Amino acid sequence: MSATEPSKPTPPVPSPPVPGPPRIPMPPRTPAAAQAAAPASPVSPVAAADSADWGRVTEDGTVEVREGEEWRVVGQYPDGTSEEALAYFVRKFDDLAFKVHTLEQRHQAGGASASDLTTQAKRLVDEVTGAAAVGDLASLHARLETLTTALSEASAAEAKQAKELVDAAIAERTVLVESIEQIAARDLAKVQWKQVTEEVTALFDAWQAQQQSGPRLPKGISQQLWKRFRDARSVVDKSRRAFYSDLDETHKAARDRKAQLIERAEALAPKGVDGIPAYRTLLDDWKASGRAGRKADDALWARFKAAGDALYAARAEQSAAEEAESAPKIEAREALLEEAGAVADEPNIKQARALLTRIQRQWDDVGRIFPRDRERALDDKLRTIEQSLKSREEVDWKRNNPETKARANDMSQQLLDAIEKLEGEKAAAEKAGDKKAAKEAADALEARRAWLNALDG
Repeated sequence: MSATEPSKPTPPVPSPPVPGPPRIPMPPRTPAAAQAAAPASPVSPVAAADSADWGRVTEDGTVEVREGEEWRVVGQYPDGTSEEALAYFVRKFDDLAFKVHTLEQRHQAGGASASDLTTQAKRLVDEVTGAAAVGDLASLHARLETLTTALSEASAAEAKQAKELVDAAIAERTVLVESIEQIAARDLAKVQWKQVTEEVTALFDAWQAQQQSGPRLPKGISQQLWKRFRDARSVVDKSRRAFYSDLDETHKAARDRKAQLIERAEALAPKGVDGIPAYRTLLDDWKASGRAGRKADDALWARFKAAGDALYAARAEQSAAEEAESAPKIEAREALLEEAGAVADEPNIKQARALLTRIQRQWDDVGRIFPRDRERALDDKLRTIEQSLKSREEVDWKRNNPETKARANDMSQQLLDAIEKLEGEKAAAEKAGDKKAAKEAADALEARRAWLNALDG
């Protein structure tokens, strides 16, 4: 029974009449107290309003339904009143009407597959046809025909849309296949594998996403596209595995070389500062040893650097000690530089040289200074003073050299003779009124006098 039936045992479903109408026994009677406690069944609108129009009950309890101008036997209800008999079969009609109404609502609401609803509509047509129920069965047939027609149109639209979705999915899958085939066609010996791996992974993720959320493709096309995608991916994966296998061998060889360099660097520790030159050579070898992989390189470098840090720490300690020892030496040389400032002020070159020679001896007696750049800076200042005195000595030598003096005296005499001669020529030209000759003699005379002054200076 449906939910609208009274709360009593469900009577057997009536079977088709053979050859006479079947007999439907009444359900067992319940005690009066139980009947009073049972909830009242809702009254069917069809049973209340239309039972007389669509159904009738004979004296022997046979129930009939009107179909057009004829009556059809739907069952027998002999142990009850006519109203109870009609109500029972009207509820059967209400059940069918509710199913039709529900199906119509699902179609109007959308979201359900039209093909699935069509299948349900066909089953309902079978249920309504010859149904053991009292009601307007013809109207249910008409509604089902209208619904079936609408569902047929919706199914066609769904099929068209599904085909369009499948075509679009095939196009999208084809793009993925062509993309990975293009990757596989590259010169895989020269690619950046991190980038290629990311590209292939993105394509495979897109393929899986389409496979999970996209429409189901025809089996033949799906297998063909997947085979192309899988084959191209296999080509890339094979090359990638070969690359990383070779890279692992390269990294292993680099790790072995760097481990040996670390052992040699750590063995330099007892030498302290004297081991730094050898460590620098090992550092050059380290740079040429290749990559061992990021994590391995970091760990190996930390050990190698620690060995070098120990050597440079020893040098830093030594430098600090030397600088402390050099502080009074720096003060001594700075004092000598102040004293050497008097060399430039001494007019007597011999005395200036004697002063500088004494300062140079004292300078050497001070000893080595650290840091070396500070020593070079002090040496440069003293060297400037030495160069200045040397330049003065060269000039003085040129002036006081006997040979130079002899040559200068001879040249002076020649210039004096020339001046005397030019003075006579100038006087004669002026007396003769020869302005041109007088000017030429005057110019030559001026030049000779300038040369004579240069020699005397």
